[in-house]
Amino acid sequence: MGLSSKWTKFNLDGISFLPALAISKVAERVLSEIRDIWSEMQNQQVPAAVRTLAILRLLASSGSMPAAVIARNLELPRSSTYHLLQALQDEGFVTYYPEDRTWGLGLSAFEVGSAYLRQEPLERQARPILAALVSACKVPVSAHLGILHGSETLYLLKESSRIPVTLVTDVGVRLPAALTASGRAILAALPESQVRALFPDSGSFIDRTGLGPQTPSQLRELLNIERRFGYSVEDGFVSAGFVSIAMPVMDKANYPMAAIATTLRVQDYSEEVHDELIKVISKSVTDLAKRMR
Repeated sequence: MGLSSKWTKFNLDGISFLPALAISKVAERVLSEIRDIWSEMQNQQVPAAVRTLAILRLLASSGSMPAAVIARNLELPRSSTYHLLQALQDEGFVTYYPEDRTWGLGLSAFEVGSAYLRQEPLERQARPILAALVSACKVPVSAHLGILHGSETLYLLKESSRIPVTLVTDVGVRLPAALTASGRAILAALPESQVRALFPDSGSFIDRTGLGPQTPSQLRELLNIERRFGYSVEDGFVSAGFVSIAMPVMDKANYPMAAIATTLRVQDYSEEVHDELIKVISKSVTDLAKRMR
C-alpha cells in the first residue's frame, strides 16, 4: 500500500511539472500508437500485397502525397505504410521527394505499365485509328503510337501514307522523350514531380541536332507552353527537315497512357496543315481513349 502511494505521488508530482501542452502531445502520441496497434491487429488478415497494390493505385490516380495522407486515405497503420513505402522504394516502384516530403510513382512502376501497354490491347485498338488518321491527312504523313519508357519514348505502332515519310521513328525504336513530340505530350500530362524524377539534372538530357531542351528549366518552360496548347510540336529536334505534332491519350484516371503523333516533311507543313492535323489527332486520341475504357 505504501509503495503504491509513493508510486502514485511520484507520477503526480512528475506530471505536475509538465506544461499542459506537453501532456496533451504525449497523450495524442500514446493514443495514436494504440490506434496503430489496434488497426494492425484488425488488418492482419489483409495480405501485404493487397496493401502494396492499394498504395500504387492511389499514387497513380492522385499523384504524389505525404505518407500520412496515404495511410489516412487507405486506412492503414502509419508504421505499416512507412514499411511498405520503403520496400517499394528499394525496388524502384515509388520515389521520395524530400523537398515536398511526398511519395510518388517510381521508374519501375512506369516500366510495368509500359510492359502492359506494349501488349496487344493497346496496339490492336490503336491500329485502325492510326490508319484512319493517315487517310484523313491531305499531305504525306507518318502516324505513330508511342509510350513513355523511363526517360525515353518507345514507339509501338507506325502507319504511313502511300507516299512514305522516311523516319528514324520506327516500331521498337527508343528516342529521348524530352526531344520527341510524343514524349513531351506525355510528360506535359504527368505531375511535375514525376517529370523532375525522370529529368533531375542536365545530365539527363541528350542532344541530337543542337535543338531542344537541355536542362530541367528549359524542359519545364517548354512543357508549360505545350500544356496550355494541349499538344506538343517538335521541329528538327530529332531529325532535321521534319515536323511532328503529338497529343496524349488519357486513361479513365486522367493519366497519360500513350501519345499519338504525326510526322511530315517541313516543305509540306503550313498553318492550314497544322490546323487540320490538330483536328484529326484530337479525334484520334479521343477515339483511342474511349476504346481503352
